[in-house]
Amino acid sequence: MAGIADVARAAGVSKSTASRALTGAGYVSPSTRTRVQDAAAALGYVATTSAVSLVTGRTQTVGVVMPSLDRWFFAQVLEGIQDALLDRRYDLALYGAPPESGARREMFGHFLARKRFDGLIAVGIEPNAHELERLVAFGKPVVSVGGYDIGTNAVSIDDEAAGRIATDHLLELGHRSIVFLGGDPDGRHTSFGDGRRHDGYRAAMRRAGLEASARHVHSEVTMPGGYGAAVELLSDRRTRPSAIVGVCDEVAIGAIIAARRLGIRVPERVSVVGIDDHAHADMFSLTTLQQRPRQQGRAAVQLLMWQLDDPDAPTHRIYEASPLVMRNSTAAIDAEASAIIGVTSHGG
Repeated sequence: MAGIADVARAAGVSKSTASRALTGAGYVSPSTRTRVQDAAAALGYVATTSAVSLVTGRTQTVGVVMPSLDRWFFAQVLEGIQDALLDRRYDLALYGAPPESGARREMFGHFLARKRFDGLIAVGIEPNAHELERLVAFGKPVVSVGGYDIGTNAVSIDDEAAGRIATDHLLELGHRSIVFLGGDPDGRHTSFGDGRRHDGYRAAMRRAGLEASARHVHSEVTMPGGYGAAVELLSDRRTRPSAIVGVCDEVAIGAIIAARRLGIRVPERVSVVGIDDHAHADMFSLTTLQQRPRQQGRAAVQLLMWQLDDPDAPTHRIYEASPLVMRNSTAAIDAEASAIIGVTSHGG
């Protein structure tokens, strides 16, 4: 069975260089790392976790905690994290931690205390005071993804700006009756980032002198949640808005499906804009603000590795760009007004 000395000999480097190349502990040039990895692969050499730990003092495992595993954003972030960790030959320990759940209490009360991973990536987690204490006591690098500022390295889009830009887009098209759709009062289905998007919506409405007419229609932050809330919202012609800002694309797509079921044309009768650029956004021709959650996951791993290599480095917050992606779910209010007048004049 091949050992590290065999790999070093085949790659033409010292054992310490071969070890650094295979464990990620310390700098090795990309060309040398590739040569060592190729030699290890040819010899069938795999560094065991225990062997790596002896050299580096690390577990070669990163913990990832997120409130949900079935939403598109979280799944995409997780894929990015996994890709980046695999590149570095790190293992991943995944914890689903919905708010107020036993799993979450166990995660913050027990798993962190055992310190069986080198660092933690918290995705969409809004910790309470006790959980913040546990994160501090953890004493290892923590990176947050997706909004909430816990005083650590972080990666996100500017959610408030996203909500504002989405609303400004509709205002520029002439809309004044604009509803913000998604999220709920008790926060059980709402992330911190979702709340910041609503803040951006309110700021845009206030700046346009429309704060009094701002409306927040609550729903679960899912496609079925957006659909159900939009059916109720759009069914009454007297209170039907001319435009909807979905807290995320899943909610916005739910609203488009609801409008179609009710025979309401999008965008002629109601405009809909989302935030995320979900994999299904193009299928529904949804105008949206793009975020790249997979890229955010990879960036989070990079920040974590920097902190592992230099524990005294200052913290950074990376704001990923979120450009507006124009499709066909939004239109000028004049086009809608003409459509409505046309329908009315024909008795419809």
